[in-house]
Amino acid sequence: MIRKDELSLVTEWDKTFPRSDKADHSKVTFVNRYGITLAADMYIPKNAEGRLPAIAVSGPFGAVKEQCSGLYAQTMAERGFLTIAFDPSFTGESGGNVRYMASPDINTEDFMAAVDFLSLHEKADPDRIGILGICGWGGMALNTAALDTRIKAAVASTMYDMTRVNAKGYFDGEDSEEARYEKKKAMCAQRLADLKAGEYTLGGGVVDPLPEDAPFFVKDYYDYYKTERGYHPRSLNSNGGWNVIGCESFVNQPILQYSNEIRSAVLLIHGENAQSCYFSRDAYANMIKDSRYTDNKELMIIPGAVHTDLYDGGGKDLIPFDKLESFFAEYLK
Repeated sequence: MIRKDELSLVTEWDKTFPRSDKADHSKVTFVNRYGITLAADMYIPKNAEGRLPAIAVSGPFGAVKEQCSGLYAQTMAERGFLTIAFDPSFTGESGGNVRYMASPDINTEDFMAAVDFLSLHEKADPDRIGILGICGWGGMALNTAALDTRIKAAVASTMYDMTRVNAKGYFDGEDSEEARYEKKKAMCAQRLADLKAGEYTLGGGVVDPLPEDAPFFVKDYYDYYKTERGYHPRSLNSNGGWNVIGCESFVNQPILQYSNEIRSAVLLIHGENAQSCYFSRDAYANMIKDSRYTDNKELMIIPGAVHTDLYDGGGKDLIPFDKLESFFAEYLK
């Protein structure tokens, strides 16, 4: 028997973006194969009739659905799609009785469970389902697309490969056996410290106060997560962050191993000036290398854009929603 946990869901509008009068909104829940109940915001075009093409959205890594994934979902609903923006396991309003943990496997399953939900929803067309992942969930979206044959189209926006950055550091600057050993050693010690203390230690979200000499990408994250622009009380990045051992398994469980076998359509979008742009460039190169399925793969670079510009447009409308609409319209037709 599949059982659904009882979640306490917020009823008032508490998003970081204004509510649209072109889409209906409601809260929904669904269960993944680990028995964790996930919470989502559903957006449906006003006065929609018949079964609609559907898109599941999540990300960034450490964010909640009230931030940019909800903005993407609501905007795509305005353009004719049934969408859900969901909180991953152990975060936000979703279930999971150990909070602030992450898993390459469980988080990939979260996306597949969202596809399950959409496939069975009376207003969604099960033959026209796509997914959209932002930041670290861009990598999860590609990993899911490599596994789930029901997905007809996948988008990764301002993508991170969280397994790569955990195992190798930024720009692969810690890609050595010694560096990984020290990381693993520290986390193993932290496991025992947490058990002795009876609680998990948080690793800290985006640094606050912001040091004057902070790198630009840290300032970029601060400008989104720690200001009125994007702060949310349930967001890990806006507050105490993941547990110190929350991403432990990412060090030796790389994703995207079979990305060049993805047959469905994939669009990668990244800002030209984002410190993370190398993730999308490399993911695209690996996805088309020795692949028989390259005609429906695309890398789109946004001139002048930085990482968080693709969270909410950066005040410059830099999220290419017209491109997203045409991409999903073509491959979810």
